[in-house]
Amino acid sequence: MTQYPLYATAPKALEGILANEIRSLGGQNVKEKLAGVAFDGDLALAYRLCLWSRVANRVFLPLSSFEVKSQQDLYDGVKRINWFEHMKPDDSLAVSFSSKNSPAINNTHFGAQKVKDAIVDQMRAKFNKRPSVDTERPSLRVNVYLHNDLAQLSLDLSGESLHKRGFRDVSIAAPIKENLAAAILLRAGWPAIAEQGGTLLDPMCGSGTMLLEGALIAADIAPGLQRDYFGFLGWKKHDSALWQSLLDEARARRDAGLAKLPTIVGFDQDRRTVATALQHVENAGLSGKIHIEKRDIADAAAAESWPKGLIACNPPYGERLGDEAETAALYRRFGEVLKQRFAGWQAAMIISDPELGFRLGIRSQKPITLFNGALECKLLRFNIEEKAFFEPKAKSQQERAESIWRRAQVEQPDPQAEMFGNRLRKNLKKLTKWAKQNQVSCYRLYDADLPEYAVAVDLYQGEAYRSQLTPHANISADEQLWVNVQEYESPKSVDPAKANQRLAGAMAEIPKVLEIPANQVFLKIRRKQKASDQYEKQGDSGRFHVVEEGGCKFWVNFEDYLDTGLFLDHRPMRLRIQQEAKGKRFLNLFAYTGSATVHAALGGAVASVTVDMSNTYLDWARRNFELNNIRGDHKLVRADCPKWLAEQAALKNRPQFDLIFLDPPTFSNSKKMDEAFDIQSDHVSLLKNAAALLASGGVLYFSTNFRRFKLDREALAGLNFEDISAATIPEDFARDQKIHYCWRITR
Repeated sequence: MTQYPLYATAPKALEGILANEIRSLGGQNVKEKLAGVAFDGDLALAYRLCLWSRVANRVFLPLSSFEVKSQQDLYDGVKRINWFEHMKPDDSLAVSFSSKNSPAINNTHFGAQKVKDAIVDQMRAKFNKRPSVDTERPSLRVNVYLHNDLAQLSLDLSGESLHKRGFRDVSIAAPIKENLAAAILLRAGWPAIAEQGGTLLDPMCGSGTMLLEGALIAADIAPGLQRDYFGFLGWKKHDSALWQSLLDEARARRDAGLAKLPTIVGFDQDRRTVATALQHVENAGLSGKIHIEKRDIADAAAAESWPKGLIACNPPYGERLGDEAETAALYRRFGEVLKQRFAGWQAAMIISDPELGFRLGIRSQKPITLFNGALECKLLRFNIEEKAFFEPKAKSQQERAESIWRRAQVEQPDPQAEMFGNRLRKNLKKLTKWAKQNQVSCYRLYDADLPEYAVAVDLYQGEAYRSQLTPHANISADEQLWVNVQEYESPKSVDPAKANQRLAGAMAEIPKVLEIPANQVFLKIRRKQKASDQYEKQGDSGRFHVVEEGGCKFWVNFEDYLDTGLFLDHRPMRLRIQQEAKGKRFLNLFAYTGSATVHAALGGAVASVTVDMSNTYLDWARRNFELNNIRGDHKLVRADCPKWLAEQAALKNRPQFDLIFLDPPTFSNSKKMDEAFDIQSDHVSLLKNAAALLASGGVLYFSTNFRRFKLDREALAGLNFEDISAATIPEDFARDQKIHYCWRITR
């Protein structure tokens, strides 16, 4: 059989598992790449990989590579392929295009259009017919990857991502994809445990992803066996007899494997989630093979008849306000349950914050890095045995900040700190003049200008202060200046002791340069890979201060949360909303402390709806309303924004708004949400539902802080987008033009 060069993709950190799968299926010249594997093999191997790979995303058959220095080069290179060998003139077609460091083409939508034009033009010229476009399930899916000046043109034999097994309700997003769940189980040694008859237990099973992948592995079931679509099925060179023989073989192996399936059990505290998981089990043809029941983590226990085996789960990450303390307590409880009821078992779990894993009180093996979407996580693996138990007592980020701050006040820790102080003075001279001219009282003074001092320094100038614990206290009229300092976590290559020394040196310089008392300077440690760090609880001082912006007043807090309650980089956006709000109905989504709504209301909005999931933040918003004497038709709604939007958009008489502000987090996996939220994968549905609530002539402003965000304009056809990012970056954030992206959207 003809040998082909092939390429398969997988999530980052799973390349090794994918390479092993390819070798086991007969692949030759296997070479691991970043997020993929190159190899040689015949058509049977390509089919087998689509059918049997547990971790791959897609399988590509490269057709050609060619140089692209202009748009015409791309068109000509694609057109040199004889497309009639691969498709019929009346077939359907889809094109995916990506580029990296290409001076010729960097717009993916334009690149895809050029590729499609080349194919369509060739077919039309030969047959006076042209393929139709079907982005969902085309007869042929073509992929082009342009790196520098070299284009790689391939057929996508998988058609759609292979993590889609064919039995999940597509309207329900899982916190982890199936191929990541499979990788967790493979890394945790589940195949060997299953072979010995061990039990698989997921005590926080959600919609059942881990359990289903565990069953597929243990019963030797091909993960793609229930899919009804692959990219090669509509390919002109598809060998249907070969494919049928592989399906027959896989079905025989499934029947044999189900006979020896070990015990697989899942618990979850939510009744609706349990019902969803059971439906997925039924869809997978595994009813009666997997036991799932409603049970809280505190009540997790193994029946006497269950052989000891593997506990595997994807516990909550605690991404939103109030969750951190609750999540830490959950992990402590979980650790106690494991110690008391599961001695002799093994355990594996994926977490985003190693500190939470520490709370379990069980020493793990060396953590393995995995990626849940864009979020870097760690896979922890444990042998649940007494010698691995310990009493967790971890230093919090706030405790570290306080330690560094104390050090800064008693010594001069860094002899080079004067360099930082000089830069601070230079910035202060420049920005003070700008702030006075523009009536700005809260602004960023320093943002990692010097690589050695990776901190952000924000100035807040106000006229009021009071304790939350004494809400009726008199408010002083003495003007005050507060400084909020955030450290950016140092790379692993930097000695932690040196990083602490530099940070303490910076903290010693700030009050000297600004000539303020040290107790008006606050330090926070900002960690990487925390998708919603602003929600992290830091303390319980309850001390709030009043600051002013554009005629509005806001409560801010420098001690209890990582962020203060007012995102300074969105100042121009809030002022724009205020200027456009007169006589309009305003909707504020993912509203945080409601600052945009305050601007809208004082700008003359006749009504507003402010939506957030956090009671704490909605109460904060309410206090901001009271501070500004906002009365009338201005509603606060506690809800999961994506779910609320979908529900409102589905209403026959859905509410209409003239002005909408949508500023979602990059990622959230809060247990308060029905589904995990990822801005890149979820922005299409989010924007469509938000646009459905726009009144005629209305405007939707959409903003994101995700630096690698790519707007899917093709999927959002029908909406008009104007990129106003540059106009919404304030002068004090000019050093970082990617602090956020913003679009003005109309229908």
